[in-house]
Amino acid sequence: MSDKATLEVNGQKHEFPLITGTENEIAIDIKTLRATTGGVITIDPGYKNTGSCESAITFLDGEKGILRYRGYAIEDLAEKASFLEVAFLLIFGELPDAEELEKFHSDIKAQSLVDDDIRKIIDAFPKSAHPMGVLSSLTSALTAFNPSSVNVDSEEDMYNSVVKILGKFPVLVAWTLRKKHGLPLDYGDNSLGYVENVLKMMFHKPNEEYIQNQIVVDALDKLLILHADHEQNCSTSTVRIVGSSHAGLFASLSAGISALWGPLHGGANQAVLEMLEAIKEDGGDTKKYMAKAKDKEDPFRLMGFGHRVYKNFDPRAKIIKGSADEVLEDLGIEDSILDIAKGLEQEALNDDYFVKRKLYPNVDFYSGIIYRAMGIPTEMFTVMFALGRLPGWIAQWREMRLNKEPIGRPRQLYVGETHRTFVNLKKR
Repeated sequence: MSDKATLEVNGQKHEFPLITGTENEIAIDIKTLRATTGGVITIDPGYKNTGSCESAITFLDGEKGILRYRGYAIEDLAEKASFLEVAFLLIFGELPDAEELEKFHSDIKAQSLVDDDIRKIIDAFPKSAHPMGVLSSLTSALTAFNPSSVNVDSEEDMYNSVVKILGKFPVLVAWTLRKKHGLPLDYGDNSLGYVENVLKMMFHKPNEEYIQNQIVVDALDKLLILHADHEQNCSTSTVRIVGSSHAGLFASLSAGISALWGPLHGGANQAVLEMLEAIKEDGGDTKKYMAKAKDKEDPFRLMGFGHRVYKNFDPRAKIIKGSADEVLEDLGIEDSILDIAKGLEQEALNDDYFVKRKLYPNVDFYSGIIYRAMGIPTEMFTVMFALGRLPGWIAQWREMRLNKEPIGRPRQLYVGETHRTFVNLKKR
């Protein structure tokens, strides 16, 4: 195969190099396209065919249902690693040994205190404020309390910034939930593991002892791992493009949170529960809604089934389905919404229409079920997604800065009016 691609424009041929990735993906390098063709650009709405960077963090093959972090299969990581091990892997490139992991966790705990003035900011929000808006604002506010910029050429500076945000972010997540529930803000318990501490900060009530449920802890640990990174999605690309202006880590993360908020991205698991609520309000007939989903003339969309990237079964869904079953069985929750969810799942897995089109339940479907069973309100689902995605965003920001990538500046194809003569106000 040739190592170049040929493009013919206006009768002139131009050659561009082909780049092959380590998984044999092929890309056409068009960095010189405008210069060599006299201003010609490509147009690719949604960037579905455009690679914005070279990255060594996550490999995803949607056709084969493959997801790997730094070369490790997501199935192995979810079964054998902890969330903090995966965070270390994503950010620094290798799995930590026991000593590195202990130091990593210790350093994160040492940075877990949030300036008490942040309380004043969260107090200013009404209880009705959406948790994602609150979380984005609080993350951005951290910049004011940590004004020094990160020296990306200093490994020590970079490491300190990483452990600082990994320490403080779970506190902001918990405070966002506690604000919603009218509970006093909690700074956590450094004697606990990372995920155990998150749960205690969220749910501990001041007038009773908090008891950990290991099945819930394990399920949340898996969920966070499964959401930790997913290649160049909307929020990750946002973090990278904001960071490419040399905006700080906290500001870039805040932008990523805002991008994640949308229902077509991180808000999908919230959309699943809202759909289930609507089905319940309409009598709970799952067969009726499965028929509506198959009717091309019906505007109803079955949320939580199929995936834009995965053309087969979402590998993360296969993993988390088992956790969902364990959590529901252990907690013994009687909930008509969850019953509807299980009904839709069984019908989709056994319906030829869905099976032939590979419209299987995805990770958003199962994560919504688990979060609801845990007692996490629907509006908080995307906040939990952000907690899981945090190490991936950090890794992507760090990689972008270390690679000294240029500032992101997409082109456009102008389709507006051509030159017009200005008409004086009195003559219009």
